[in-house]
Amino acid sequence: MKKSILFSFIILAATFTSSAQEFKVAKDNAHGNVEDQCKTGTCWSFATTSFIESEIIRKGNKAVDLSEMYNVRLTYPKKAESYVRFQGKQQFGPGGLSHDVLSIIEEYGIVPEEAYSGFVNGASTYNHDALDEKLMAMINEAVSSPTNGYQKYVTGILDNEIGAAPAEFKYNGASYTPASFRDAMKINAKEYVCLTSFAHHPFYSSFVLEIPDNWAKKSYYNLPLDEFQSVADFALGKGYTIAWDADVSEKTFDARKGFAFVESFQNEPKIDQTKRQEAFDSFETTDDHLMHITGTAKDEKGNSYYLVKNSWGTEGLANEGFQYISVPYFRYKTVCMIVHKDALPKEIAAKLGL
Repeated sequence: MKKSILFSFIILAATFTSSAQEFKVAKDNAHGNVEDQCKTGTCWSFATTSFIESEIIRKGNKAVDLSEMYNVRLTYPKKAESYVRFQGKQQFGPGGLSHDVLSIIEEYGIVPEEAYSGFVNGASTYNHDALDEKLMAMINEAVSSPTNGYQKYVTGILDNEIGAAPAEFKYNGASYTPASFRDAMKINAKEYVCLTSFAHHPFYSSFVLEIPDNWAKKSYYNLPLDEFQSVADFALGKGYTIAWDADVSEKTFDARKGFAFVESFQNEPKIDQTKRQEAFDSFETTDDHLMHITGTAKDEKGNSYYLVKNSWGTEGLANEGFQYISVPYFRYKTVCMIVHKDALPKEIAAKLGL
């Protein structure tokens, strides 16, 4: 994957066409270029790293291309330990959630792409098949024959397959540690809020979201669907972006054409809390993919959409790798999202005690 340091900023009135459907961008907040996660299951890191890149710009710093694989490298040992301690009775693999990146930021920091690419032995694209297979075999052996020595083997596999994480590095002529670079970029992991909307738990409280990739057992604040959507709309309108987790297994999510609807753009149903909950309870809605919502758009009929930055590259894809997500699709198929705490309307923040 070849990455560019060029960054896109606010684009007003840009127009694209997807399958005879015309979209016009209304708001596009600052963000980096579309990246390609290649043959990995690390969308959680690509989406959230992209989100943090936007936060760096929003906070008044110059744009920086951050390393996605730094988060992956430091998350795997934590995930491996959790898997072994739960005796193999939980998820292990390449998947994760946005709060995993926030945990790494808080504990370790962030690094630019040039300081840690995750490429070894001359590679220029990502393929984690061998990495995932070796790690799975290693930790299953640790479960079947308990020993405290497995951690060093996990470290060895990671170092061989994607490289050792840097303790120090230079960037633009200055020396940093991951923690000092995080602080220089004004990123504080505690400023971000995890949100969801499901009726099987009380609203305005928090609960451990029951999806397989929540291996860390982190909690999310629970909002009624209308207020959940209002957070997204308020945030985007105020210049914030959103780290977004959603179900993309639907036939009407078309990455090649660059849009997603519940049924079709000619027949969009109203999505309420009950319909959303039924889809989650029946496993019709699943935790598939994380992306980065950067703005909003309209079609020629005036219908509203969210502008979503994907991490599947740009080759063969419409809209330079972005997706237009209909509002009904967002209401129906969003699993969870993360925003800056200041992106919450004051009345909703008060209900959550924030």
